[in-house]
Amino acid sequence: MSELTASRAEKDAFFGRHPQSPLSPEQRLGFTGLQYFPENEALRLEVQVEPLKDHESIQMQTSTGGVQTYLRHARFKFQVDGQDAELTIFRNEHGYFLPFVDSLAGKETYPAGRYLEPEALPGNRFFVDFNVAYNPYCAYNEMWSCPITPAENRLKVPIRAGEKLFHE
Repeated sequence: MSELTASRAEKDAFFGRHPQSPLSPEQRLGFTGLQYFPENEALRLEVQVEPLKDHESIQMQTSTGGVQTYLRHARFKFQVDGQDAELTIFRNEHGYFLPFVDSLAGKETYPAGRYLEPEALPGNRFFVDFNVAYNPYCAYNEMWSCPITPAENRLKVPIRAGEKLFHE
């Protein structure tokens, strides 16, 4: 069993049985596991970032009408199936945050986007593994408040890695 497969199984067990699962007790009754894209090595990236000098603050709206403050940390460019793409990495007191929406949103992926916590590496580089992209908790239950992906992180390319759209 790969590390990714084991991690997904652990997450499914948490969602299905744990009292702090984002699923309601009713949802947990029939829960058989989340849906995922197959592991995609091409979307496991070590990227060179362009640090943003002013680290401008952004107020991200949340799914419940609130706001969360982040700093724009860096941008990076990458390719998906030969198509160019670019994303902004944000940060706050909890670390680095990479929300994104891809072209599959609303069809195969959550319409408001998925999240990643990219890992900082030396030399203005980050490890970005789209295979661990996950839906925010508000994708499962509207009682949760989640930041809404800003326009600058809405991609025109498909990211066929990570968690798929949740179906009850």
